[in-house]
Amino acid sequence: MRADFTRTRDVRATEDRKIMAAAAKGNTNWFAIGISIAVVVVLVALGALVVSLNNQANDPGTAPQSALVNDETGAISFGTGEEEIDTFVDFMCPACNAFEQQYGERLQAAAADNDITLNVHPISILDRYSQNTAYSTRAASSAYCVAEEAPDSFLDYFNLLFERQPAENTTGLTNDELAAIAEEAGAGAAADCIAAEEFMDFVEFQTNDHDIQGTPTVEINGERIDLQAGDAAKIEALLG
Repeated sequence: MRADFTRTRDVRATEDRKIMAAAAKGNTNWFAIGISIAVVVVLVALGALVVSLNNQANDPGTAPQSALVNDETGAISFGTGEEEIDTFVDFMCPACNAFEQQYGERLQAAAADNDITLNVHPISILDRYSQNTAYSTRAASSAYCVAEEAPDSFLDYFNLLFERQPAENTTGLTNDELAAIAEEAGAGAAADCIAAEEFMDFVEFQTNDHDIQGTPTVEINGERIDLQAGDAAKIEALLG
């Protein structure tokens, strides 16, 4: 009789385990599913953010419409000479100002005589030195505004921007002040474009696309030269 009782107890235990196992199979873990769904949603959102940021980084922005401007390279070109020199400048860069003081007039004269092709690239790497006003980018954008609206006045405006260059670690010039300088250079038609900061994205894209790490950056016939290593002699040779 005792043995029968033991067997009966074992049978019941087995049946209980089966019932519990069946219940476990039918008991959906909604908490775990909810966590899984949340993780998937976060991953999808992060993926979308990464794609969006990549698209923004690769977006060239609106290109200036001007016969002077190459909308792919961002170059504002003068002259038709066989020898080409590209200058990449930031309007808040003291070294760029020094470069223009030393070579700017001669380069522009050589381009006017078609002895060279001068490709000017307004770029921006020094926004961090303008107290959150993005002066370098705004100034470069304003230069493209002038190239679009008053191309004959571009070099005068370009030269005035260096003549009136603000010091680093200041707020730089306001858009109204940039427009006033444009007016002085004969490019008053660019005022609305300057106020709208029309080509900020274009400037940022060109700066990144050309991998500008310092200014001035100079290329001769597509070859980037090292001004710190004495390559300025190549500019002298080019100018004769």
